[in-house]
Amino acid sequence: MKIQIINGPNLNLLGIREPGIYGSLGFDEYIEQLRAIYTIIEIDYFQSNVEGELINKLHEVGFEYDGIVINAGGYTHTSVALADAIAAINTPVVEVHVSNIYAREEYRHVSLTGKNCKGVLTGFGLDGYRLAIESLLKS
Repeated sequence: MKIQIINGPNLNLLGIREPGIYGSLGFDEYIEQLRAIYTIIEIDYFQSNVEGELINKLHEVGFEYDGIVINAGGYTHTSVALADAIAAINTPVVEVHVSNIYAREEYRHVSLTGKNCKGVLTGFGLDGYRLAIESLLKS
């Protein structure tokens, strides 16, 4: 089984960006924990601050991987193009948000991408990625 994790803008700063909201663990360290838990799954990781690169990655893996976990960051709330890219692929996608988007600013309460995903996890911290993988394993 192959799962692609895709993180969007500013998520390269996890561990140092607003630790009160996002925690103090960096994603590179966390991905190694996930790989240690799921030794029978190939977990690939991609992060970009550029919307088009996220779309290109979805197109690249969206017809051959078994699942995608995406945290599109701020693009969740603004990108019709990213929502369209998720709708266009065959691979199931689970959307993850480290913080609870409904407990944040009002503009974060709307997910343009979520309607094209298998499910949305919000507010479980980094553990949301593990929960997303679990849901893909049960697909």
